[in-house]
Amino acid sequence: MIATRRFLIALVSVLAWSTPIGAQRASPSVSLEELDAYVARAARDWHVPGLAIAIVKDDSVVFVKGYGIREIGKADPANVGTRFAIGSTTKAMTAAALGMLVDDGRIGWDDPVIKHLPDFRLSDPFVTRELTVRDLVTHRGGLGNADMVWYGSDYTPTEIVSRVRTLPLAYSLRSSWIYQNVMYAVAGDVVEAASGMPWDAFLRTRIFTPLGMSATEPTLTALAGQANVATPHAEINDTLRVITNRTVDQVKAAGSVWSSVTDMAKWMRFILDSGRVGGKRLLSDTTFAELLSPQAIADASIYPTTSLLRPHFFTYGLGWFLHDFDGQAVAMHTGSIDGMSAIIGLIPDRRLGVYILANRDHAELRHALMYEVFDLFSGNAPRDWNARILEFYGQRRKAARAEEKKQAASRVAKTNPSLPLDRYAGTYSNPTFGDVVITAPKKALHLEFGSQRKAELTHWHFETFRARWSDVRLDASNVVFLPDGAGGIGAVRTFGQTFTRAKPR
Repeated sequence: MIATRRFLIALVSVLAWSTPIGAQRASPSVSLEELDAYVARAARDWHVPGLAIAIVKDDSVVFVKGYGIREIGKADPANVGTRFAIGSTTKAMTAAALGMLVDDGRIGWDDPVIKHLPDFRLSDPFVTRELTVRDLVTHRGGLGNADMVWYGSDYTPTEIVSRVRTLPLAYSLRSSWIYQNVMYAVAGDVVEAASGMPWDAFLRTRIFTPLGMSATEPTLTALAGQANVATPHAEINDTLRVITNRTVDQVKAAGSVWSSVTDMAKWMRFILDSGRVGGKRLLSDTTFAELLSPQAIADASIYPTTSLLRPHFFTYGLGWFLHDFDGQAVAMHTGSIDGMSAIIGLIPDRRLGVYILANRDHAELRHALMYEVFDLFSGNAPRDWNARILEFYGQRRKAARAEEKKQAASRVAKTNPSLPLDRYAGTYSNPTFGDVVITAPKKALHLEFGSQRKAELTHWHFETFRARWSDVRLDASNVVFLPDGAGGIGAVRTFGQTFTRAKPR
């Protein structure tokens, strides 16, 4: 099985990244003025407050523009210098940083992680010993989704990495693929251990400064107090609202960078020029080729729009998703964090790149605009990707609402909790995620999970309660209490995890 997967990855690499495509079309099939109008219309269709886009072709920025506003209710425009959270498009920068250290002879892609981080541990001793630097940045290290350990938590970066050692592995090493942010945080720790400087300082020194990315900040903390910064927005109860920034600084190497499309155009030019800037190579030919070589067969369902493309392959390189688009090899990645969206899409054989930033949560016009640009510069007939994807997500939204109604209809009426409410109160613990504290003031249940996740609980049916979170970004969800068989409550399930009642001291 593993041998077959390796053969398929190697075959994809040869066919997709080495086959010449013949004559290149240097100019778009419609005017950039028409594209400008198309982008503006798409932003209105998706109710995106602010958006910025940059297109690079043949080492030139051929289109760059901002649209809309930085924050609803204010007049400040979103322009080409406005900083947005770039989210997980940061991952390619982390992979490039590791590549530079490979070129420096300080690490090897297949070095065991514990060679550089001797105290690092996962729950399986074999995987701890065998996990490599390459595994960290290809989502194939055996660890399941562990985002809840950092997303909205109070844990420090060191505590986050330490806590994943308590998680059972989701699959055997390199046998599958699950998108993983914490492992990228560990990759950032490797950068620091091997270089002697923190990950953010390394990016400033070795990437941002040489590329002239003067408007780019590696963390939300570093951005504090600066001007021309977009505000995040999300739809809450069918109304678009301003929300507060969700920091990713605890797992910064996975997605904490903030930048503008002007600076990200410089990053695209760097990648499209195979790791060179101003004729100077910052990554060797061999290392650069490794970054854009398929390393693992990825799960295409991570991007629902992939079902519209029906690609022949969908893989992951080192910080990049790799797939085909009308016979052309694409390197791309999205970035998503509360209230912010990003996408980068490259067709290296055409030396074509597009980067889009928006200040609305999961604004999927990003995929539509990327595909539209690919078509325009490939000479394809117009397909109006915006209309197609808008309809696609409209249908998905209808289906989601139908499922919500179905769940609501499944509620069993006229049931009561089996115990007095004060019997549900207590501290419930999980070795990875910490404590859930249930209190019962004034004959009502309240839940607290860290300082950022608090809710009032109302009875739903049987032992299930409905949580209404004080953080408006969180949808209402069910909290299920599990009786202990002795007239008490033994555990509680929330956020998809089980927390066991702590014994009194």
